[in-house]
Amino acid sequence: MHIAIATDAWFPQVNGVVTCYQHLIAELSKQHTVSVITPDDFHTIPNPLYPEIRISVVTRRSIAKKMDLINPDAIHIATEGTIGLAARSYCLKNKKRFTTAYHTRFPEYLNELMFIPTFIGYAICKWFHSQADTMMVSTESLATELEIKGFNNTSIFPKGVNPELFKNYKTESNTYKRPIFLYVGRVSKEKNIEDFLQLDLPGTKVVIGDGPLRTSLQDKFPDVEFLGYKFGPDLALAYTNADVFVFPSLTDTFGMVMLEALACGTPIAAYPVRGPIEVIGDSEVGILSRDLRQACLDAINIKGDICKRHAKKFTWKESAENFVKNLNI
Repeated sequence: MHIAIATDAWFPQVNGVVTCYQHLIAELSKQHTVSVITPDDFHTIPNPLYPEIRISVVTRRSIAKKMDLINPDAIHIATEGTIGLAARSYCLKNKKRFTTAYHTRFPEYLNELMFIPTFIGYAICKWFHSQADTMMVSTESLATELEIKGFNNTSIFPKGVNPELFKNYKTESNTYKRPIFLYVGRVSKEKNIEDFLQLDLPGTKVVIGDGPLRTSLQDKFPDVEFLGYKFGPDLALAYTNADVFVFPSLTDTFGMVMLEALACGTPIAAYPVRGPIEVIGDSEVGILSRDLRQACLDAINIKGDICKRHAKKFTWKESAENFVKNLNI
């Protein structure tokens, strides 16, 4: 089967959506042909809120030319950006079936960043996804939540974890005072990172990632180690060296960085909200509490072996199988 995936999120962006499709496409390509329509295919301009994220300038003619050249058996629209909108328009005009995915809580993000009421954001999302054969979501509980809000075409598309992270990376000696509390992700308002940075914790706080708040937060929290982006073995080593992975977000639909931390044997401290609940469940690999500081302190005692065992339950093979099933071709 030839699958076309249209996505506004792509390299060099660093986020969970890009990571998801990177590993999904690698798994799908073992049995199928996959063509990806990305910002690399178009002229782009900087996003006013996040200059490192480029907005693609897409016309109906340009997306049609690419789709007609690919001539796929299935079309999946990964994001609600300009590429996603153009791909959706193409499918509706040409009576092509398509699927979409709900990766990001845009209504909450728009409310947090631009003060747009969430009901408006959800109305936009329902308009975007309603014409799809199915809207893929990470978990059953997220599907139930969205169905209550009026989304009636959900299906489950579970996420996996990079198997390379299961390698036994040796912890390196460093000058950081232990315990080490680690955050990995975008340094931005919607990630609620400041809740973590302002905690009174022993040892060292380490932040891996970048974003619009990095400079101001570095000035505000001079004792925090901001290391920028890390990838591959360097990132896995950072996970392994940490004593606790802290996930302060209140809005993520899943949170793949938590799986990556667990795969490296690092327990989780987070709030008891949708993303962490989905990843941790009723296991003993993390502490979920409204008191994030206490969660961080309690998580130190969790053994790394049980974290690794839990992470191995999430595979990209299973994810790809569900994805293909949801295409319903």
